[in-house]
Amino acid sequence: MLMRRPDLRYPFPGDFVRRLEGQTVRAVTRRAKYLLVELASGDVLMMHLGMSGSFRVVKNGARVGRGNPYYYQPAELEAHDHVVFEMSSGSTVIFNDPRRFGFMKILDATVDGGDWTTGVIGPEPLDRAFTAEALVRALRRRKTSLKAALLDQRVVAGLGNIYVSEALHRAALSPKRKASTLVTRGGAPAPRCEALVTAIKDTLRDAIAHRHRPSGSDRFLVYDHEGERCPRRGCGGVIARITQGGRSTFFCPVCQK
Repeated sequence: MLMRRPDLRYPFPGDFVRRLEGQTVRAVTRRAKYLLVELASGDVLMMHLGMSGSFRVVKNGARVGRGNPYYYQPAELEAHDHVVFEMSSGSTVIFNDPRRFGFMKILDATVDGGDWTTGVIGPEPLDRAFTAEALVRALRRRKTSLKAALLDQRVVAGLGNIYVSEALHRAALSPKRKASTLVTRGGAPAPRCEALVTAIKDTLRDAIAHRHRPSGSDRFLVYDHEGERCPRRGCGGVIARITQGGRSTFFCPVCQK
């Protein structure tokens, strides 16, 4: 294992290498925006890609994936290759992060408990547990905008800026709408709350099916389409861009209410 700097977004733990070298990987899973590598020791390597992080795999000397073959030599690592994991199979996994907003942390199961996400991360949006009733419980007392609420990982896990904009357009809901307006006086989901849950699931399923990449806007309905006609049939509105919480929001002011 090779570490080329002492930190990313946060400093690496002092025993980072020691606790990883020689360990068998039992499983690789995901929770929200976190990648989780379960180790034979019981530890869990938790990783976050941040804004620009990515992994590439070098197998038997050639990079796995698209593009030309790449032959791994320590002297030929790229400028922003910060962590190199050398596997017993002969493969090498390299973490690259130009902006260094990503981070890695080792969770100790005996200290951090069985589910470190309890109370910190909401339900996965494609799980059965993410229903209109679950969303209502999270939004009931929210005074923030609907856009801000959906970006809060405690409300729903893993939704990012692009897909929140896309889902809100599908549900015909304004990103500026107060989050609690999707809850009836009796505390039940308003009809538009049901529509939003369906829109979130459909947006993510469509993204997975088409392997969307944030750098491309050709398949997005509203994201990065400022000034263009709204794609909703019969609308006739023009996509607008506003800033919420320091992030760009794209929406149609005509059909999203």
